[in-house]
Amino acid sequence: MKGLILVGGYGTRLRPLTLTQPKPLVEFANRPMILHQIEALANAGVTDIVLAVNYRPEVMVETLQKYEKEYGVSITFSVETEPLGTAGPLKLAEKILKKDNSPFFVLNSDVICEYPFKELADFHNAHGGKGTIVATKVDEPSKYGVIVHDIQTPNLIDRFVEKPVEFVGNRINAGLYILNPEVIDLIEMKPTSIEKETFPILVEQKSLYSFDLEGFWMDVGQPKDFLAGTVLYLSSVAKKNEEKLAKGSNIVGNVIVDPTAKISPSAKIGPNVTIGPNCVIGDGARIERSVILANSTVKEHSLVKSTIIGWNSTVGRWCRLEGVTVLGDDVEVKDEIYINGGKVLPHKSISTNVPQEAIIM
Repeated sequence: MKGLILVGGYGTRLRPLTLTQPKPLVEFANRPMILHQIEALANAGVTDIVLAVNYRPEVMVETLQKYEKEYGVSITFSVETEPLGTAGPLKLAEKILKKDNSPFFVLNSDVICEYPFKELADFHNAHGGKGTIVATKVDEPSKYGVIVHDIQTPNLIDRFVEKPVEFVGNRINAGLYILNPEVIDLIEMKPTSIEKETFPILVEQKSLYSFDLEGFWMDVGQPKDFLAGTVLYLSSVAKKNEEKLAKGSNIVGNVIVDPTAKISPSAKIGPNVTIGPNCVIGDGARIERSVILANSTVKEHSLVKSTIIGWNSTVGRWCRLEGVTVLGDDVEVKDEIYINGGKVLPHKSISTNVPQEAIIM
C-alpha cells in the first residue's frame, strides 16, 4: 500500500519553532511529529510513503533515511516548485500513487490521532466507492465544513455544508483519506483544493463515503492546539500503555519524561507535560500543561504553565511563563521575569517582563 503526507511549506503557524526545524521534525511527545504518522502507516502495511513538500526537504532527508530502515518503508520527497494546494500534490506524485491498483492514504501532517488505517482500508474496500474521508465529531459544528450523509445509504456523503447556521450534522473532515488511484485523473496539475474541487465531483458520482474516527483528534499546527493535542495524546497513552508515562512522588497526572532528563525531587511536574532529552529542571520548579524540548533548563522555583520551551533554552530562577508562551531555539529568560503569551524568536535574551501577547524579535 501507499501513503502521501501533505507536509506543505513554512509552518508559519508554529513559529518560532519552525524557524529552526521544519514542522515535521518538531517533536510532539518527544518524537518528530511526522514519525507518529510514518509508524502508523507502516503498521498498516504501507511500504511507499510520499512526502509532499515545498520547503527545505534537504533538512529532513537524513532523519527520514533512518526511519526507512527502521520501519521497512520507502520514503520519497515530492517537491513542489510552487504551492499546489491539497490536491495538486497527488497529481505531482501520480507515478508512485498509480504504480498499482491498490488505494492510497492521504493525510495532513498536522493531524494527531489514533490513526485507524487498517480499519479504514477494510471499510473502504467493503463499500466499493472511490474515496473515504475520516470524519471526527465536534461539539460546535458551526465553525467548520460539515459532512451531510445520504438518507438511504449509510456513510455515503450527500453534500458538505460550510459553517452551517442550523444543525445539519456534527461530523467534520479530519484531514485523513483513502482514495482509489483513478481519483488522480480528476485532478489537474495546478494549485487545487481536494476539499473544494475534487471531493464535490466524487459526491456527485455518489462515490465518496465517511468513516467515523474513534478517540481523540487534533490539528496541532499552531501552539495552543499543539498543547491541547499533547493533553489528548497523553490521556490516550494513559488509557493504553502506562509504561510510557513517568512515575514518581513529584509527578502529577500524565507526564512523559526522556530518561536523560534531570529533574530535582523537589520540582513538581504535571499534569500534561512532556520533557525532552537532556533537560534540567531545578529545585522547586513547577511545570504544568507544557512542552519542554531537548537540552533546555528551567531553574529553581520557576512556574512554567501552558508554554512550549524550544530547544537549548534557559528559564532563570523565580520566573513565570504562561498564556501559550513559546520560546524559540536558544532563548535565555533572565531571573524573575514574567512572560504571558510571548512568542520569542531564536537566540534572544529576555530581561524585561512581557505581560501580554507579543512577538519578541
